[in-house]
Amino acid sequence: MIDFEDTRTAFSIKSDRDLRRAYVLFKLISYPILVKIGNPVIQLCSALRIPIGWIVKPTAFKHFVGGATLEACQPAVEKLKTVNVYSILDYSVEGKETDKAIEAALKETLRAVKHAGNNPDIPFAVFKPTAFGNSRALEILSGASVPDKDVIREGEKFRSRIDLLCKTAFDNDTSIMIDAEDTFYQRFIDSVVMDMMRKYNYKKAIVFNTYQMYRHDRIGVLEADIASARKGHFYLGAKFVRGAYMERERERARKLRYMDPIQPDRESTDRDYNLALKISMDNIDVVSIFNGTHNEYSSMYLTELMNERKIKPSDNRIWFSQLFGMSEHISFNVAAAGFNVAKYVPYGPVRYVLPYLMRRVEENSSVKGQTGRELSLIKKEMIRRKKHEPSMPK
Repeated sequence: MIDFEDTRTAFSIKSDRDLRRAYVLFKLISYPILVKIGNPVIQLCSALRIPIGWIVKPTAFKHFVGGATLEACQPAVEKLKTVNVYSILDYSVEGKETDKAIEAALKETLRAVKHAGNNPDIPFAVFKPTAFGNSRALEILSGASVPDKDVIREGEKFRSRIDLLCKTAFDNDTSIMIDAEDTFYQRFIDSVVMDMMRKYNYKKAIVFNTYQMYRHDRIGVLEADIASARKGHFYLGAKFVRGAYMERERERARKLRYMDPIQPDRESTDRDYNLALKISMDNIDVVSIFNGTHNEYSSMYLTELMNERKIKPSDNRIWFSQLFGMSEHISFNVAAAGFNVAKYVPYGPVRYVLPYLMRRVEENSSVKGQTGRELSLIKKEMIRRKKHEPSMPK
């Protein structure tokens, strides 16, 4: 059994200085009032072009982001690989809907896909689909209303861009994951991604869709997608996460008076998440699994399912993943046990990745127990080193 309390393994590539910085950062995040005050101030400074890089870069940026460019991430990629942890470089700049902005994002993402194809330490590429389409068109095409010619045209442009990204991944023999979006965009995105799987997943899972298990309909969708894969003779790439847009999804459903798409409680989300893992393992002949979670039980549960079925930890159809700078006790201990682990490593210029950083800070502040768990493990390792390894690098 994997020991998530093994802090020596969890923080093996962190210097004493790294640990102290992480401790201070998570300690600050643990005060919701600081997060509540700090985020609007950072947003205002960013909007007014007031320089804040000198504050952000040595703190949250250094902890949660791999670098400002693909090339700048290489030291982080190499360092992670020393403990058998792979990397996924995620261009985390918030997209805009002008054709110029979309083309710029497309160019950089294509570069990231090719970069992954040329680097065995980067087994996946990833992108956020709303960066490549008109949000209103995606909403209409997902069923909000009847699309007109302009909306249909925007939908085809979106499909063409996604196809180019998936084809590039296929040509470079690397897998590509499409992140999930808000419910009101997701139906059309799901349709496009499934078409990409039919086109490119005939030998193995190149294209992966993301299932947000805090939605109460995802088990049914997953089962239908598996049935489609079997019928269509292609492989299903399934990335599982709990979800990222709960508050605004609930508020939108309340305002527009439609059924809340989110699970009624955390227990229901956890139940469906773990059920999705089991269903996928029951269909492992056609499903490749990407287990994107910071939940200890879900991580352990998948290792147990693999052991029960006598599937080798190194089986390339099954991956575990956590965000860069978070849940190191899961990532590094699972990797040490021989399982496939890849850290999500965001990158981009400091001022452009601020929205990403603010979400990470808010997430750690709001998720019950997350920051406390990070702090307790960091503190435990600091005490252990003081007792047993006083010569650790400063």
